[in-house]
Amino acid sequence: STMRRRKTTDSPHSSTDPSEGKEKLRLKQEVGLISGVSLIAGTMIGSGIFMSPEWVLHHMGSPASSLLIWAACGLLAMFGALSYAELGTIIKESGGEYIYILRIFGSFPAFLFAYTSVILVRPAGLAAVCLSFAEYAVAPFYPGCSSPQVVIKCTAAACILLLTIINCLNVRLATSVMNIFTAAKLLALLVIVVGGFVLLAKGQTQSFQNGFQNTTAGIGAVGVAFYQGLWSYDGWNNLNYVTEELKKPEVTLPRAVMIAIPLVTCLYLLVNVSYLAAMTPSELLSSGAVAVTWGDKVLGSWAWVISLSVALSTFGSSNGTFFSGGRVCYIAAREGHMPDILSMAHVRCLTPSPALLFTSAMSLIMIVSGNFTSIVNFFSFIAWLFYGMTISGLLYLKIKKPELPRSYKVPIIIPIIVLIAAVYLVLAPIIDQPQIEILYIVLFIFSGVILYFPLVRFKCHPRFLQRVTLHLQLFLEVAPTTRDAN
Repeated sequence: STMRRRKTTDSPHSSTDPSEGKEKLRLKQEVGLISGVSLIAGTMIGSGIFMSPEWVLHHMGSPASSLLIWAACGLLAMFGALSYAELGTIIKESGGEYIYILRIFGSFPAFLFAYTSVILVRPAGLAAVCLSFAEYAVAPFYPGCSSPQVVIKCTAAACILLLTIINCLNVRLATSVMNIFTAAKLLALLVIVVGGFVLLAKGQTQSFQNGFQNTTAGIGAVGVAFYQGLWSYDGWNNLNYVTEELKKPEVTLPRAVMIAIPLVTCLYLLVNVSYLAAMTPSELLSSGAVAVTWGDKVLGSWAWVISLSVALSTFGSSNGTFFSGGRVCYIAAREGHMPDILSMAHVRCLTPSPALLFTSAMSLIMIVSGNFTSIVNFFSFIAWLFYGMTISGLLYLKIKKPELPRSYKVPIIIPIIVLIAAVYLVLAPIIDQPQIEILYIVLFIFSGVILYFPLVRFKCHPRFLQRVTLHLQLFLEVAPTTRDAN
């Protein structure tokens, strides 16, 4: 059978989700439609809309073309999410791309995804969000000039360390932080949208006159603009990571997608229009923190409200990214693709502290070595490489396995469009402006081969690794989580 059979036996340490400690392995189906919409929209609305508009405009060259990119990114995210919704009704397991690649293509490519995701993609996403948090948190202390990079990076590092402490100490504390900060991000966006309507009503439309003037047409520039725009939509696939926890996933998954993504797309377009109503394109391009500049121009002495709201919003998003960071680790450990230590939980706090500490360490390295723009570009390159692989798996199932039961079917043209877009987004920047860093990323992905065959395929585990795991267990006070005998 092409669809790989799920393992029927689980190791005693197969659960890494702290909420599952000493309970039955199957996740509880507690996420309904409203929660699903909140999970998608709450994850998508993060740092991107406050950081990326400047870079989308920079690469596209004109206001009207940058708005088209934002609309196209929303449409692409919608098509991708609808394609994933069909996959989620065929393969009703949590884990997102990892589990789909595992079931369709087998163990080796799934391991490469898990290896890349845990070491590179998730830490890169967290680093980028924390850098944007730092940009806004320190901006009020440097009025009229750019904030020093060393201050931004130190603030971002402090943010990661604080998140590590919160998430390692208590699951309830982490979820409370997430809920509180979600309100802040919605407030910030609504203030910006309403301010934009007021400015347009007063006739401030100069940015939209000759809106397509100076538009860039290069395939590489358009691809990088898409990277920056799609970063703001990242999270459209988050519901697929918790499929096992959805109530009636065959109904909830497609409906949540159809509500959340158009809502976020409309909000993003209105926010961009508001930015352009308040600033000329050259002012927007010279702004290190777009929303802060907007606040200075529109709110005057109340501009600090925007800085505070955006900082809270991005902090909440980074907390959400950190909180869900153990999901791929958990599923991969369940399938035997991750080290035992990353699948363990703290004996008293019942949090996946080893996985969180590892993600924290990798994120700190990326903050030291990179900046927001470069991290987002490389993050997007890897993400769309694996999105393309996942979508090609759906096309394979639609053509070769039409008899598989599925309660929701997406028209085949939609995954084809997403696959073409994924190929374009991966190849365009390489063809137009090849960068040596892209080669390093590809080499890193395939370096997983060195680990896969001895450690996963042939299960050759050196004794010293077992001793290291034991010492780390004692030091971190963690243990394999067990499931109820019932």
